[in-house]
Amino acid sequence: MTETIIFMGTPDFSVPILKELHEKYHVAMVVSQPDKPVGRKRILTSPPVAETAKALDIPLFQPDRIRNEDALDRIREIEPDLIITAAYGQILPKALLDIPRLGAINVHASLLPRHRGGAPIHRAIMEGDSETGVTLMYMAEGLDSGNIISSRSTPITDQDDTGTLHDRLSGIGADLLMDTLPDILQKKNDSIPQDDDLVTVSPNISKSDERIDWSKGAREVFNHIRGLSPWPGAYTEYDGKRLKIYEARPSEGASGSTPGTIVDTTPDGIRVACGDGGTVEITAVQLAGKKRTKAVEFAAGRQINGIVLGQVE
Repeated sequence: MTETIIFMGTPDFSVPILKELHEKYHVAMVVSQPDKPVGRKRILTSPPVAETAKALDIPLFQPDRIRNEDALDRIREIEPDLIITAAYGQILPKALLDIPRLGAINVHASLLPRHRGGAPIHRAIMEGDSETGVTLMYMAEGLDSGNIISSRSTPITDQDDTGTLHDRLSGIGADLLMDTLPDILQKKNDSIPQDDDLVTVSPNISKSDERIDWSKGAREVFNHIRGLSPWPGAYTEYDGKRLKIYEARPSEGASGSTPGTIVDTTPDGIRVACGDGGTVEITAVQLAGKKRTKAVEFAAGRQINGIVLGQVE
């Protein structure tokens, strides 16, 4: 028997998972978010999963709202045995979850019940977690609240940012799904409820989340910067302009200066004072309207020592 699977996903994270699934199973349809205008020229662009579905010649469906009755009817027409989601981007209604014979499962980029929500990778780094992972779970009506089928962990090192961790977790998710799916399709797998006492929520990153708070400790500022790198990018204010900071590291020594003060320059960057008396060394920046550059190149020719970052005029 060949089971009929519908895959639902949207961003780059989901692409390796779809490709692995397509190699071994019958993916009858891919459901992704609608095309959106991108860039300064607002060019209508398909999301990565939609582009992958086209390249693999898999039927593609991009409804504006998955809970609309016409969208649900389209899913019912396929008569899927199983729905698999990975960062789809819309909450699935119970009417959809009830359609597949074997239920709906989700590949989620955290060790649930920690980091439920839309930004688990960013938040794991920003909150200083020492490890994270991927959880395969049955979908329920609540936000990432279904029973856990399996999970796989990975350490978060100081060398990680959201970009490196995103790519690693995407690969882990694909491997975990392929290892677990045979038992799911044969109804041989177990699942366990999540511990409600351990739940944390990681909402999507807002504009206010992107601004650096220099009054926090050096380690917290470091985690904040790398948790938002390479996207959307943490920022501060410099000379009345927005300065994005993409790379930093905790540095040795105390500053004794007002948080946000540029203490000095180093061979690799700029040292900035933080709220705990420590400092971080910034190594890659982008001033509004300019290209991303090394911090040492940004500092060259500028009298920056003593300037306090983050001041809004």
